[in-house]
Amino acid sequence: MREFIDAALGFPTFLFTAALIVVIGFWLLVLAGVAETDSFDPDVDLDAAGIGGVPVTVAFSLLTALAWFGSLAASVTLHRFGAFDASGLVRAALTLTVLAGATLLAWWATRLLVRPLHTLFPDEPGPSRLDFVGLTCTIRTGRVDAWFGQAEVAARDGSTAVVQVRQHRADMAKADAPALGNGSTGLLYAYDEAGEFFWVAPYDTALDPRASAA
Repeated sequence: MREFIDAALGFPTFLFTAALIVVIGFWLLVLAGVAETDSFDPDVDLDAAGIGGVPVTVAFSLLTALAWFGSLAASVTLHRFGAFDASGLVRAALTLTVLAGATLLAWWATRLLVRPLHTLFPDEPGPSRLDFVGLTCTIRTGRVDAWFGQAEVAARDGSTAVVQVRQHRADMAKADAPALGNGSTGLLYAYDEAGEFFWVAPYDTALDPRASAA
């Protein structure tokens, strides 16, 4: 155990040990909800290094852990064979070789590991509720008022969702406004993030310029 501790705290493994401590601390913050896994994605592009397609934090964590393990294993092995007992010049050459070798092997292994992880981190962000703003919907409840209502809306990719909708009292008070009920068509024109619902207004399909053109 002592030789592992000495190797972990000795050069060059100490460089990876320090980086590994930072990585562990970051993932503890993620588990605590203080940080996000994609916190550094806008600032760093790893595609040129061949390890893109996953969050920067995931790639860096894999690279650091693999480099630390490779450097530790190489250092312990060289210590056991007495290689580090050589003269200063030879020892310096060996330590630099371990540093470069561990880094290159970790980079190569990280490239292999991130490939199957691409599917877990799609390039395109998932659908957002704000994407529904401006779309028409079909009311699925008997009424829609300022406190109650649901509607079915079709996203631009063809998927459908049932969302909560509300109608302003002012719109309900208009004498010529058609009532929103089961099966009627509405227009989602705004999203209330606090209440997690959409504001909806009656929609006359006859007024849709696209319908007229058709």
